[in-house]
Amino acid sequence: MEEIGNKIDRNILKDYVKTINTTRKNMIKIKEELKEINKKKEVSEEINTINNMSLMIKELLIKSPNKKREILTYVIRQIMQENNGMISARMIEPLNISRQYLLIMKNNHEIDRIARGIYLDKKCFEDSYFSFQQRYKKVIFSHMNALYFYNMTEEFPYNYTITVPQNYHVNTINKKCNVFYVANDIYEIGLTKVKSPNGNTIYTYDIERCICDIIRSKNRMDPEQVKKTIKQYLKSKDKDLVKLATYAKKMGIETKVMTTIDNYQ
Repeated sequence: MEEIGNKIDRNILKDYVKTINTTRKNMIKIKEELKEINKKKEVSEEINTINNMSLMIKELLIKSPNKKREILTYVIRQIMQENNGMISARMIEPLNISRQYLLIMKNNHEIDRIARGIYLDKKCFEDSYFSFQQRYKKVIFSHMNALYFYNMTEEFPYNYTITVPQNYHVNTINKKCNVFYVANDIYEIGLTKVKSPNGNTIYTYDIERCICDIIRSKNRMDPEQVKKTIKQYLKSKDKDLVKLATYAKKMGIETKVMTTIDNYQ
């Protein structure tokens, strides 16, 4: 194991984990681009990062062809270590590592299966926000749930509040979450990344998009909580009313948002 570890470039590993966790591309698209990588003059940074990880593993396997299982399970452990003890089948798919190795590790009681295709080191605690978003890649934490990450609400989100594209329908999320469906052209307005309480990168919206959302959907919100949050936002030194107005215009709710803001100023 020590010999293999010395041959793993830690920077390549770290870049890979960061990239595969944050890419918005689906796995089919990623695999297609990886196949065409040698035919293109220009390659995106994220595809190049994924390819570097794949090449490193191939080199290890070429040098030690009789240690395939040992090498691949070690790589999985290193990915998990870099990823706060968690791994998904999606994280090893572009590396051509079979899911069978995850099952082997599960059967050896090294990891637990916490959801379909998602596993956790037995020594670690689950990051529910991160694992949920790993399972449902189109999910964006929104409304009061997102504002909780910014300490903009005192309301603890016992249930997830999420936004998804209007054509994204998965019955299991409807049972677990407060779901908002939006048109594709406004789905990514204000999209950003934050750290979950456990330190993993997750997708949410920025504060201005959240303010637009709670005003737009106030009939589904606690009116007192909406009022408190807007007042807190207006007192913030970091507020950006120009950005707020821009988002509201793109979302077709400019009059509604600016009237509400004026009422609380």
